[in-house]
Amino acid sequence: MPSVQQAVWDTPAAAYISRPPELSVVVPTFNEAENVPLLVARLADVLAGVDWEVIFVDDDSRDGTVSAARRLALADPRVRCLRRIGRRGLAGACIEGMLASSAACVAVMDADLQHDETLLPRMLRSIRAGADLVVGSRFADGGTAAGGLSRVRHRGSQLAVQAARRLFGISIGDPMSGFFMVRREIFDAVAPKLSTHGFKILLDFVASCRQPLKIVELPFHFRARQNGESKLDSLVVLEYLGLLLAKLSGDRLSIRFVLFALVGASGLLVHLLVLQQALALDLAFDWAQTGAAYMAMTWNFLLNNQLTYRDRRLSGLAALKGLATFYAVCSVGTIANVGVATWVYGSQPSWWLAGTAGALMGVVFNYAASSALTWRRN
Repeated sequence: MPSVQQAVWDTPAAAYISRPPELSVVVPTFNEAENVPLLVARLADVLAGVDWEVIFVDDDSRDGTVSAARRLALADPRVRCLRRIGRRGLAGACIEGMLASSAACVAVMDADLQHDETLLPRMLRSIRAGADLVVGSRFADGGTAAGGLSRVRHRGSQLAVQAARRLFGISIGDPMSGFFMVRREIFDAVAPKLSTHGFKILLDFVASCRQPLKIVELPFHFRARQNGESKLDSLVVLEYLGLLLAKLSGDRLSIRFVLFALVGASGLLVHLLVLQQALALDLAFDWAQTGAAYMAMTWNFLLNNQLTYRDRRLSGLAALKGLATFYAVCSVGTIANVGVATWVYGSQPSWWLAGTAGALMGVVFNYAASSALTWRRN
């Protein structure tokens, strides 16, 4: 009797070849265990008659999201799951999931059930009819965002859309949408230019694509989240600004560096405020400048840890060690900071000019060194 291994070798290769699905639905997840089975059931319902698969890309959730997806995969081969360890971010998850697909068309949607899955067949028909990109739009005629966005977030989203359209000449009515479908070969060509940071992958894709695209927008009703909590926070505003500035630089500057610089700019304000108060207490300038520098460093570390390096975020003892490392890294720049500031202040006693000159000295060094040491990849 031939061995199992010999039987495998003797089986024609064609027996193992299956046709790839026409559509891959990529769903980034983080703590969405309750929504995963609901979404799969809805996809199975609306995509009847379509060769499809769903790829959940999970950022190492702690609520059992991966287990929920894998239980479904045991019974349904159309369900796949990629677990990412040591990496976070919606854009990066979407990119990895889309690159893992062999389907002709790839869709991106959220796991929180706010995107209307019944739109997927219409999106696919548009791709079949020749569209390169189909966007589920909250702001096209017939679409609404009221169900899923607060008044403040709705207004903020509209302002972000206006900024994107004016800065990049984008004609899409909702470039901030997280619900879209694209031909995979077009996405593959643009993928190396995309940032893995942030939440607005559609805007990044359209701004990075150099070839003209045939774009179709379909309205949908943005629904309220059914389970779990939103992963967006107030820092997304700075992250979005970082994306805009990075794209305006022609991608010469990375989003991470832009965010580091924006955090540094906010630290400069902290620096100047502390310096002003210290001088008001009659401290010597060099001591006031030193104290202000370390206060700004503390501020910068905390904000960078929450924003710039959110995918490598430090917590607990690691955060304390990271702060100590950040102090050490930035202290090298502080030597030049204090020296230059003291020299400027001595030649022209303007506290704000001297403080600014000193604070700007170490930005590039601090970014390079802290990336390599404080928030290094494990």
